[in-house]
Order: sequence, then C-alpha cells, then structure tokens
Amino acid sequence: MALADTYTLNNGEKIPVVGFGTWQTPDGEVAEASVISAIEAGYRHIDTAAIYGNETSIGHGIAKSGIAREDLYVTTKLWNDNVTYEAAAAAIDESLSKLGLDYLDLYLIHWPNPSAIRETIGFEKRNADVWHAMEDAVRAGKIKSIGISNFREHHIEALLKTAEILPVVNQLYINPSDQQEAVVAYNTAHSILTQAYSPLGRGELLAVPALVEIAEKHGKSTAQVILKWSLQKGFLPLPKSVTPSRIIENGNLFDFELSDQDITLIDGLHGAGSLTSNPDEVGH
Repeated sequence: MALADTYTLNNGEKIPVVGFGTWQTPDGEVAEASVISAIEAGYRHIDTAAIYGNETSIGHGIAKSGIAREDLYVTTKLWNDNVTYEAAAAAIDESLSKLGLDYLDLYLIHWPNPSAIRETIGFEKRNADVWHAMEDAVRAGKIKSIGISNFREHHIEALLKTAEILPVVNQLYINPSDQQEAVVAYNTAHSILTQAYSPLGRGELLAVPALVEIAEKHGKSTAQVILKWSLQKGFLPLPKSVTPSRIIENGNLFDFELSDQDITLIDGLHGAGSLTSNPDEVGH
C-alpha cells in the first residue's frame, strides 16, 4: 500500500487512501506551498472546504504542481449558509471557479444541521434540497462523487428518503480519543466510507504515553502510529500540516504494521483527547 493506493467507493470511483487536509491552513502562500509540498511528497488527494477560505490558494498549488488533473483527487464542501437548491448550485460553481477546476472529484455537505435553519425549514428539507443540486451537478459532469460530513445516523436516514445518488463518504472527527463507533458501523452497513478528519486529535494525542511507547517500539513517530491505526481500521485519514518534513512523515505509513495488541490498546484510548461536538447542538 502507498499514498496513491485507493479505496473503491460505492459508485465504483477510486479515492486515494490518505488525503491531505487543509483545515486552518491560511490562504495565500502558506496554503499554496503546503499543497505543492504534499503533492511532491506523493499525496494525490487534497481536501478543502468553502468555509476554510483557502480554495483559491489550494487551486494555485494544484496548478503549479505539474501533476495532471486526472491524477489528483480534490474534495471541497458546501457550507451552512447555503440552504436551498439554487444556493447550493451557485456554491458548487463558485468553488470550481476558486479552485480553477473543471470538475470536483468529491463534494460534501459540510454540516448536517445548521443552527440558522433548525427552527425554520429544518435539516431534513435543507439537506434534501441541496443534495438534489449536488446530484444534478453530478449529472452535469461538474462532480464525480457526493458525500456528507459530520452526519449522524438520523441525518443519513432522513437524506436517504429522497436521495437518488447515495453518499459515498461520511467525513467525521475520528481518532483514538473519539471513534464514533455507532455512526461508523452505520456507514459500513450502508457502504459509506468513513473519512477521518483531525485524525491526530487536536494535538493532545501525540504525548499519550501508550502511543509514545508503541511508536518507539516501531521506530516511528506517534503521529505515524495514529495514522496507521486509522488505516488499519479501514478509515481514510486526512492529516494536516504546513511543515514539509511533517507532511512527508505523515505520508510515510506503509513500511510497518501495528499488531492486534497495538490496535486493541489504541482502541481503548477513548477520551484521551478532545471529543466531537453534537451536530444538532453546536452553533454552526
């Protein structure tokens, strides 16, 4: 297995097994340079979002990388201020323009239940309407695959009542501290790939003694052990860094294996770091 190896999605499309995350990567030279570094290090899967505010610079980095478009996998996401079919359709075109791309490999609903619509149209109608726009964008050749992020089981159940195209992924806050077992099991049962954002937590996990000990045993960094755990669990991790040496390190995951004992120990680290927010309560 290597960075360019792929999972097969439920629509038959291929997605590289590790993605390069860009959340909190500032727009401008930093974002552009980090994408170039990632592509030079072998990453072929770039993940961004409209709300990150860095799509333009991500697009510049892609353009300057010298890699053919068909050899890259690019994801972006629909933010919460788009609650109608028309708004979602316009948002897709805006992201394509900012990224400088003719098509997106993957487009996600970023958040299942925006606070602004909870007491008005409700998440069921909003998600159904924007999903319809995303489906039409697939039919128009603007997007190859569509999916979701931060969705719990009841959000997915509601979406599936009207969806004509199934979500291919559900991107979740997943790491040893918060494994979201129930929704991961639901994803698996419905052939939805689980993507893991913040796969290293929010920094707290790198100093957890049990993880440090496993890393020392394998001659790897703690970050590499956590990312390898994510891969061996069948997730698709999206590590983020702007430091070239860390970018390289985070992709160097394919010359060692964690033992069953290692996996069991890491599985037991619930609460060792931050936990996810309830998407029906947090104020996005």
